[in-house]
Amino acid sequence: MYTPAKPSRSSMLPLRRLNYHVRQWGPEESALPPLVLLHGWMDVSASYQFMVDALWHERRIIAPDWRGFGRTASAQADHYLFADYLADLDLLLDQCAPDQAVDLVGHSMGGNVAMMYAGVRPARIRRLVNLEGFGLPATQPAQAPARYAQWIDEIKQLHQGDKALKTYDGPEAVAQRLMKTNPRLSQDKAEWLALHWAQPNAQGLWEILGDPAHKITSAQLYRVDEALALYGCITAPVLAVEASGDSLGQWWQGKYSLNEYHQRLTHVRNVRIAVVPDAGHMLHHDQPQAVAALIERFLEES
Repeated sequence: MYTPAKPSRSSMLPLRRLNYHVRQWGPEESALPPLVLLHGWMDVSASYQFMVDALWHERRIIAPDWRGFGRTASAQADHYLFADYLADLDLLLDQCAPDQAVDLVGHSMGGNVAMMYAGVRPARIRRLVNLEGFGLPATQPAQAPARYAQWIDEIKQLHQGDKALKTYDGPEAVAQRLMKTNPRLSQDKAEWLALHWAQPNAQGLWEILGDPAHKITSAQLYRVDEALALYGCITAPVLAVEASGDSLGQWWQGKYSLNEYHQRLTHVRNVRIAVVPDAGHMLHHDQPQAVAALIERFLEES
């Protein structure tokens, strides 16, 4: 099994009536700005361990488990609002890095949160790295009636038990699931991740540490005009990192493309794009050394 080179420490933080699990690496005090890592959908903060191990400099690193993921309590609701991640992050920074601009890294959903937050609170971010946080395909107002109906129907399905997450016989089966989803993931890393990504329930079956309510489609349409307005307010330099595998094209099958995403990025005043070879969407698992090197070089620039 994988052995971390830089073991993390955990703490629970009261935040917006929830107990938030926060994972940290490195010294409590450092001359470098805090580095905050935001994980993606159906993932956990421990997902960054391989990348953290590959970072060169010792610094304080902070990574929360989002509400309803990992060891952070669920919201005790039957759906989640994206705006809550922005408020959670803001209050987290107030407690963990008050009066200090941070370096922010987000993967996938976490990358989308990072981009939005940097537009809402530009002074709080020194530099931003977006790992495959592409946003979503454009929508039209005419889609609203069907979207609200879908949201209601999925909430009914959740309460009927139709949205329950799959269970596994043990951590070995969880590791196999992780490797099936990401064929580039080695077995030693999958076995280590499985212990942080899932846990046994009362029946002894292993469950993914994610609230099933996260599977409910948002009632709100994704408005590109809002996203671009937020992008335009970002003042921090941005590094947008993509994997060579073009996961965006695989997901959306022509409904949304890398070219369209790149066009959106032109609304960010200071942005560059980097591509990680031989990597898929979980690029920080596939090529942790390459991703760490990109981040380190970018954060070191004056």
